[in-house]
Amino acid sequence: MADPISLTTDMMVVLALLSFTIYLFVSEIVRVDTAAASIMVILGLLTMIPGLEGIVSIQHLFDGFSSNAVISIIAVMILGAGLDKTGIMSKVAASILKYGGSTEQRIIPLVSGSVGVISSFMQNVGAAALFLPVVSRISSRTGLPMSRLLMPMGFCAILGGTVTLIGSSPLILLNDLIVNSNQALPEDKQMETFSLFAVTPVGLALLATGIVYFVLAGRFVLPRGKTADSGSSSTAQYFKRVYGIDAAINEVAIPLESPIIGKPIGEVEREDRVRIIATNFQGTSRISPPRDVTMDAPAVLAVLGPIERVRALAEKYGLKISDSLETFSEMLIHTNAGICEIVIPPNSDHIGKSTRDLWLRKTYGLSVLAIHRGEETITEGVREVPFQAGDTLVCHNSWAALARVNQDRNFVVVTSEYPREDLRPQKSAAAVVFFMIALGLVLLTDLRLSIALLTGALGMVVSRVLTMDEAYEAVSWKTVFLLACLIPLGQAVENTGTAEWIAQQTLAILGDVPNWSLQAAIAVLASFFTLVMSNVGATVLLVPLAVNIALASGADPAVFAITVAIATSNSFLIPTHQVNALIMGPGGYSVIDFLKAGGIMTVLFLVVSLVMLDWVF
Repeated sequence: MADPISLTTDMMVVLALLSFTIYLFVSEIVRVDTAAASIMVILGLLTMIPGLEGIVSIQHLFDGFSSNAVISIIAVMILGAGLDKTGIMSKVAASILKYGGSTEQRIIPLVSGSVGVISSFMQNVGAAALFLPVVSRISSRTGLPMSRLLMPMGFCAILGGTVTLIGSSPLILLNDLIVNSNQALPEDKQMETFSLFAVTPVGLALLATGIVYFVLAGRFVLPRGKTADSGSSSTAQYFKRVYGIDAAINEVAIPLESPIIGKPIGEVEREDRVRIIATNFQGTSRISPPRDVTMDAPAVLAVLGPIERVRALAEKYGLKISDSLETFSEMLIHTNAGICEIVIPPNSDHIGKSTRDLWLRKTYGLSVLAIHRGEETITEGVREVPFQAGDTLVCHNSWAALARVNQDRNFVVVTSEYPREDLRPQKSAAAVVFFMIALGLVLLTDLRLSIALLTGALGMVVSRVLTMDEAYEAVSWKTVFLLACLIPLGQAVENTGTAEWIAQQTLAILGDVPNWSLQAAIAVLASFFTLVMSNVGATVLLVPLAVNIALASGADPAVFAITVAIATSNSFLIPTHQVNALIMGPGGYSVIDFLKAGGIMTVLFLVVSLVMLDWVF
């Protein structure tokens, strides 16, 4: 056992600063990134006081901004943005929605399970960053708030890091620390190093626990926030209130032998007073199909209009109405298409011409739902109505089509707040190649994580998957400042001996207790340390201490060592872990939200990990 450590002035100052940091985080008097920056500045100012010069190295106070962890986070955010820009992550989101439906109980296991598996083979913050755009799109399509999905995803990304020995930095370090400890141990006390999948049963149990916890208790512990894009429903309400247009979209399937086969789209719309805004014939989908296109089977239609008219259409032609959008879930998401307002200006060449004359669907991709003229809104027979100056056309279209219409002097686009996302599907191959290069360098080489990930991120920019400006925009600078500013505090906790003093005092209070109690105490200590300092620092500090405690008590030192490496992933209470900091802004979480959901998860983690460690080892 190590010699007793006396409490010094430096330690007391660091303890006070630690307490103040926790108070700022919990009280939320200021934003968490502001709190972290304040703590960093206070640390620097304290070095001016005689006797406290050694509390932190003033020359290295800002090293957090160039740390391996922070640079890695910046790189994975850029990698994730690149994959999202090419539409790859949209396809992942669509696949999850296809099999997961639109309920929390089905989406959470799919999203959290997927990110957990990916996290077992790469840094958990990287896996979480990759799934941020996926969760955002799922939130947009289902109406489920981001806050209901991001925390389960983030927590399971952390839990996934315990599935293999390369899933988290502490587990990567574990074998090196064991080898170092063996140098000071007698031959009969030497510890064996662990294989890649030695911790897999423990990690899978923890991952399953996290998923089950949020499926069963999510409704009670997760906050209710806004969806990724809350403007869709308010837009629909606006058009219903102003123009009386029901913007509900229903997906209907045309079976073989249906009498609708062979009828032109325009004829069906005129007779049944609905709008067919998208079609899928023989696997090919399109928005705003021309009215002369004839119906085929088997096929799927996206029909806009009151549900009673859609039901009447289905009954008339023997069509089947789907419960939700499946075929068109990606195409008709409100970030890709929607309803807009377009005005005919006095100098337009289209004055005196009708929708039928101009073939607006075929030429411009505009499906006219109504024409507003003066105080009158025309919804019946709009194809035959000649346009007048000042007419407002209410149309359904893709936003890409609207962007093209916006360049035409014959129209004035009134709807300005629509997504102008410039997807680059032609760059999908380049995005995948550079992502795989980054992943390969992480898994197969000893290259520093930051350099490996920056290689992929730079490749995204050089290959024009992203512009440099888009790469800057992809970075959550709130996350960067939060982590970079807290790193000096972790160094102060280590350098002054405060962490080791806390460990010794805790174990001294326990006294003569069974080995399992000592193991539990070490797990609790590791869990606490990882909240206030880096998990790597906590592992480096506590593994030698755990080994010595195990030898003194006659326990297996290797088991105590791996207990530390796993318990340093038990970081759910406050947003100091990189993953928690990453999801805090997009999810709209407060520190109280983490305390509420993370408190129970922390206890579950301790119980499950200790039981599984005892069973496996």
